[in-house]
Amino acid sequence: MHNTRPHARVHAHTHAQTRTRERRQHLAFEAARLMAEGGIRDYHQAKLKAAQRLGIHDDASLPRNCEIDEALREYQRLFLGSGQARELRRRREAALRALEFFHAFEPRLVGPVLDGTADANAAVALHLHGDDADAVPRWLDQHGVPAQARSRHLRLDRERAADFPVWLFSAEDLSFDATVLPADVLRQAPLSGVDGRPMRRASAAQLRMLLAEDEIAGYEALP
Repeated sequence: MHNTRPHARVHAHTHAQTRTRERRQHLAFEAARLMAEGGIRDYHQAKLKAAQRLGIHDDASLPRNCEIDEALREYQRLFLGSGQARELRRRREAALRALEFFHAFEPRLVGPVLDGTADANAAVALHLHGDDADAVPRWLDQHGVPAQARSRHLRLDRERAADFPVWLFSAEDLSFDATVLPADVLRQAPLSGVDGRPMRRASAAQLRMLLAEDEIAGYEALP
């Protein structure tokens, strides 16, 4: 008699894998929706909240941050459209002025405003570089910019991680988030919490090019 047990086991395993993959996709989309609509910017927080809402608690079904990032882009494309594009453009233009303001600190734009996922809740995230930890708060104070001090844990590479000072302030009715890093970090960006690779970042010159490309793309999209 033909033994169907190995075939049944393979079928059950394939079915279980398919169900896990479907749950991951469902969770990634729900986490993306929470980030887009609820103002959550932390991938881990969005992932756990989505799992709680959907009643999914097995670790195998939890999506990776890069899967949530992909789902967030798709959600914004489908449901936010031109409104999200306007918010992104506004923040990128403000980011350019901020990079010019912080020119002495070799500033770089990072995060959602650079990668294109910024919405009405997103802060403009900057990396400032220098070995004098007090130089940035002095600069802000000299220019009459009230700021709140925080700290952020970042991985510089596979071996090194540390807490770095962060200054939160408002300008042009937008929130700004400036992390102060040692000067030598300018050689290689800290690792991204999304995919573990060096963060994408842009100087003022690179951001000007990006804005010009956006403007050209906008004209080409006109009927």
